[in-house]
Amino acid sequence: MRGFKLIVIAAGFCAVAGCASVPSYDGIVDQPVNGKAKPQIVGARGPLSAEASKALLAKLRTGGNDVDILQRHLAIEQAVAENPLVAGNDVQVLRDGEVTFRAIFAAIRAAKDHINLEYYTFENVESDGVALGDLLVAKRAAGVTVNIIYDSYGSGETPVAFFDRLHKAGVQTVEFNPLNPLKAKVGYSINDRDHRKILIVDGKLAIVGGVNLSKSYQSRSPGHPSDRPEGTPTGLPQHWRDTDIQIEGPVVAQLQKLFIEHWHEQRGPALAFADYYPTQQSKGSELVRILGSTPSDEIPRYYVTLLSAIRTAEKSIWLSAAYFVPTHDEKKDLMDAARRGVDVRLLLPSQSDSEMVLNVGRSHYSDLLEAGVKIYEIQGQILHSKTAVIDGVWMVVGSSNFDQRSVLFNDEVDAVVLGTSGAGALEAMFRDDQAQAHKVDLKTWDERPLSQKIEELYSRTWQTLL
Repeated sequence: MRGFKLIVIAAGFCAVAGCASVPSYDGIVDQPVNGKAKPQIVGARGPLSAEASKALLAKLRTGGNDVDILQRHLAIEQAVAENPLVAGNDVQVLRDGEVTFRAIFAAIRAAKDHINLEYYTFENVESDGVALGDLLVAKRAAGVTVNIIYDSYGSGETPVAFFDRLHKAGVQTVEFNPLNPLKAKVGYSINDRDHRKILIVDGKLAIVGGVNLSKSYQSRSPGHPSDRPEGTPTGLPQHWRDTDIQIEGPVVAQLQKLFIEHWHEQRGPALAFADYYPTQQSKGSELVRILGSTPSDEIPRYYVTLLSAIRTAEKSIWLSAAYFVPTHDEKKDLMDAARRGVDVRLLLPSQSDSEMVLNVGRSHYSDLLEAGVKIYEIQGQILHSKTAVIDGVWMVVGSSNFDQRSVLFNDEVDAVVLGTSGAGALEAMFRDDQAQAHKVDLKTWDERPLSQKIEELYSRTWQTLL
């Protein structure tokens, strides 16, 4: 979720220190790749043989070129991601808060050793009449270790009494980058936020994506009888459209590593004993790579990975973006892809919890539409999803927005998944959303009121912080 208060506070720091802008990483994204280079792939029992890796990649070949385009951008990913591709994972796409909460609560109920949660917004949400706090307290009483990292700003509205109750029950918590500098245990930076959304259970199952543990998701479904024209009170919150994925398999260890690194970086209390890295078994056929991004990275791993995937796309690029504030390179690469005949589609919000972000995104519509990019604004709900599916075999679901804040300031987590099963499920979801969306027409769009155009241009002055 977003808030203007953080923008104002951060702007004060920028006025003194100057704000960063996203530099170009063309030298990395466009680096020549040796046709013989092989992406590193590991399985539950370690690195795969050359023959096994070749067999896996053969199933994903996109064809069309002498040098396999998929292998090319995988090699680029490998150069910047630091984490290898991991084989043998099962990936399930979770649509919206209700489905995701049920999956989260089911995983927590099944926990036998430990539960690690890391969320930007952490509230006492409910699923099927059960409160998260009650469930976590019960699991701790049953001897399950429970560790929580929550962002100080994103969870700023959560009652202190909720966390106090968890502490008394033996749950360990870490407040990421406290807004109060007197409470900070590491270098103070109000602009750097933990935007990740991660659940890890017993080191074997994880859920990641865009869904916060926020009561905003306890909302009505689209088309609810109480829906009324915009601005009319309904008595129920607006439906939030979002996407998570559930992962089972050896790649969960990469998420566990990110969680534990954050815990130690924030100088959390000694972690209670648990089997954080259990022996893993192959659970499915999907190749997955986890990308953990932080402002301290010399190279923003997710950003460069996404650019490489867009630039190497042959057939299709379908993006769902909650907060569309593209960098220069992101916008240019989308336009270039459309001009070379790639089917580029953007699913964007028609309403948002951040009017400024909405305006910035819309200020780019004309250029994108002229280049052949198709834009769809989803109706009757707030889009919070952050997904991409490319060429029907490459997909990513995570917490990173298509904006500059996710590159410059936020700690993010994203899962790149290779395989037709997961990508196919995400494409089907995109088609369903597209059917409920309004397609933006260039001629009609260019005829919008001058006052709206001025408001859009003004909002652009804040885009680095949005």
